[in-house]
Amino acid sequence: MFKNVLFPIDQNRETRDAVAIVSNIVKTYGSKLFLLSVIEKFADDDSIMSDQDTVAQLLAGAKELFAQENIDAETIEREGMASFLICDVADEVEANLIIMGCRGLGLTQEGAEDSVTNRVINLAPCPVLVVP
Repeated sequence: MFKNVLFPIDQNRETRDAVAIVSNIVKTYGSKLFLLSVIEKFADDDSIMSDQDTVAQLLAGAKELFAQENIDAETIEREGMASFLICDVADEVEANLIIMGCRGLGLTQEGAEDSVTNRVINLAPCPVLVVP
C-alpha cells in the first residue's frame, strides 16, 4: 500500500514526535523510506535550516536513528522553498505517502498562507499524514 514513504525533516519537535509513527508505518508495510531536508535560502539568516552543514548533520542523524530501528533510509537534500520541493521530491521518488510533523500554525486564517504543511496538503501528489 505504501511502497515509498517520504518524511521531510527539520529541527522542530513535531518532526521528532513523528519518528515513531514513520517507523511503525515503514515496518508495517515494508516501505522504502526517503528522508528529505530542505536548505531554505529564503529563510532568515538566523534560520537553522539555511545552513548546509546543519542540514547534512540532521539527515545523517535521522538516518542513524532509523538504522537503529533496522530501517534503511535514503537521504535527500535540496535547496529552495520547502513546500514545493517536498511535492517535487514526492513525485520523483513516486511516494505513496508523505508524513509530516506540524506545529499547528496553519490552523488560523492568517497562518494558513505561510504554513508549509498546508501548502503540501494542497499540492501533494499523494496522501499526506500530518502528525501534530
